[in-house]
Amino acid sequence: MKWQKSLGSRMPVSLRKLFFLTGVMTAGGCTLVYYLIQKTFSRASYYQLALEQLHSHPSALEALGTPLNVHYLQLTDKYNFVDIADAQLKIPVSGSKSEGHLYVTSSRDAPFKRWHLKEVVLQLKDGQQIPVFKLSGENVDEVKK
Repeated sequence: MKWQKSLGSRMPVSLRKLFFLTGVMTAGGCTLVYYLIQKTFSRASYYQLALEQLHSHPSALEALGTPLNVHYLQLTDKYNFVDIADAQLKIPVSGSKSEGHLYVTSSRDAPFKRWHLKEVVLQLKDGQQIPVFKLSGENVDEVKK
């Protein structure tokens, strides 16, 4: 096997190509996994229910401005948590007037049952909080039907 060396390097060219290709494949794989995790969150019912509440809340939409943009979750944020019965998310949102986070708390009675929103609050970057949804006694009766 013939090893080719480039000027100023002791590492064979084929070995450098291998390291480069391995790096590219690893970065691509990590990017794909990150994208798939984001896609999974965005398709979950607790995520979709929260966005429906936001889209139907006039004062929240007015505070953000249109068009409304929903951004990727910060996966390393410790607020974002989902287990078999509870979910809480911090969804970054922005509009033409402001930006902030949509704080979402959801739960379900058992695995494979429907998710139900408990609370959705929009917190703008200036600190203003707009309650978008809060589970009350009336909502509980509707959820159990």
